[in-house]
Amino acid sequence: MKGLKKWSLLFGIIFIFLITSPVVLYKYYNVLLEPVSKSSKSPQVSFVITPGQPLVQIASNLEKQHLIKNAFAFRLLVAQMRISQNIQFGDFSLAANMSAKEIATTLTHGAIDVWVTIPEGLRVEEQAARIEQKLKFGSNTDYQFDKKQYIQLAKEGYMFPDTYLIPKDATAQGVVNRLSDTFSQKVSQSLLAKGREHGLSPEDIVVLASLLEKEAKTSTEKPIIAGILLNRINAGLPLQVDATVSYAKGYDSAQNTWWSQVTTDEYQDIKSPYNTYLHLGLPPGPIASPGLDSITAAANPAQTDYYYYLHDSSGKIHYAKTSQEHQQNIQKYL
Repeated sequence: MKGLKKWSLLFGIIFIFLITSPVVLYKYYNVLLEPVSKSSKSPQVSFVITPGQPLVQIASNLEKQHLIKNAFAFRLLVAQMRISQNIQFGDFSLAANMSAKEIATTLTHGAIDVWVTIPEGLRVEEQAARIEQKLKFGSNTDYQFDKKQYIQLAKEGYMFPDTYLIPKDATAQGVVNRLSDTFSQKVSQSLLAKGREHGLSPEDIVVLASLLEKEAKTSTEKPIIAGILLNRINAGLPLQVDATVSYAKGYDSAQNTWWSQVTTDEYQDIKSPYNTYLHLGLPPGPIASPGLDSITAAANPAQTDYYYYLHDSSGKIHYAKTSQEHQQNIQKYL
């Protein structure tokens, strides 16, 4: 009889535990979602989410900055709200007196700044389109960026390719200033001055670097191609860089690109100072924004006996010292 009572007591305890534990856990879960601070005067702090950052890291950073009580509870909340795919990258203004739900909601639409990546080798029109795409999203009621104005203000070749946090209300002038300032910070005057050893001005270095950005497939090729192009200039040969003709053509609506394939007829038909089939020397300005790798290669060209190069269908480069060797490479690799 005593054994039966013990089992009944044990069963009762287990039953009560099973009934009450979910309630207790749910209440504890809700406590973890409450604001870290109850003060109405909690200061606003900047919270940055970088491109590609996983939710686990985002939640951990929120907890480290004392903006939420518990990272795991925050992740459960995001899953419950089904908004994990809606969380933006950028800079957010948050406060410790915001609940976890308020913070989660803010991360889906409340970015102050937006991450914008400007790859190497884009002309200013392509940069403008990319910036507009990133800033002109539905919830951005502060949008001010003017694509046409950016194209007018931007100096080709000097809008440094990088990843930027750009304010949602950025103007074209503001973005131009940001990218040109970054160029000045990243590209030293001493690097640009090295071109004088090869008869190139700082402006020439940027022009040559823009050609390398469009012509080279790898970093290893860049100083070699730079040396080849200088060899051709010094020998009085036209550079014959297809990308310069493509730049002169402008946007090709049929191919839906700014960098369309150039035909042999266009070598003669495109009447532009940028056409390096018709005009000797470097074009009058850059044809794209080069990265630091290309600028460094332009300032430090390799000394070789090559005057020609081509890439085969697999992207491998082949050099030649004479026109005859180049023609053999064309027959062999193209």
